[in-house]
Amino acid sequence: MTGDATKKPAAPALAELLASIAFDRDGLVPAIAQQHDTGEVLMVAWMNRAAIEETLRTGQVCYWSRSRLSLWRKGETSGQTQRLVEFRLDCDGDTVLLLVDQKGVACHTGRRNCFFRALRDGRLETIAEVAIDPKTLYGE
Repeated sequence: MTGDATKKPAAPALAELLASIAFDRDGLVPAIAQQHDTGEVLMVAWMNRAAIEETLRTGQVCYWSRSRLSLWRKGETSGQTQRLVEFRLDCDGDTVLLLVDQKGVACHTGRRNCFFRALRDGRLETIAEVAIDPKTLYGE
């Protein structure tokens, strides 16, 4: 059973959570997004304190973009959003697991998840086809 992510944590609980996270020297922590009802691993991204705070405040997942050096609100350009169902922290506090409800595809390549390549018979194979053309998602 998952918790109620729509119930925003009180300030002391948020402070306790943030103090429990082992951010790296750049102030980041890896975040794994997993579909809450199927267990499908969708993607891995990075979060900083502001991304975590926004995610918990709004219920819509927000990450930190290392390439743009800014907050990245999942789906802000593609419409492929992630609604937070439950926020989890691993035993060492150095990885976040986000149980989400993914709307559409999670990967910028237009695939359902970012793990669409597998090593099979000694070769890297594509195991999932594009579901939505990225040009449609991003207007390129």
